[in-house]
Amino acid sequence: MEERIVHTFVEEMPEAKARWFRSLPLEARMDILCAYTDLALAVHPDLSRKRNVTSVTGRVQVLTRT
Repeated sequence: MEERIVHTFVEEMPEAKARWFRSLPLEARMDILCAYTDLALAVHPDLSRKRNVTSVTGRVQVLTRT
């Protein structure tokens, strides 16, 4: 991860952040995902409980971009 100070609003736009995230190796992306997951579970521990979940019966449709 490259740490630096941002001086422009352009670098804070979601597109710029997405480019930065895509530039990371897979291991770094997974570390960030685990850190966000740990943070979310620390703030809302009930997220890990299965509630309001219904099983899907029948076919599953896979969507792709063209």
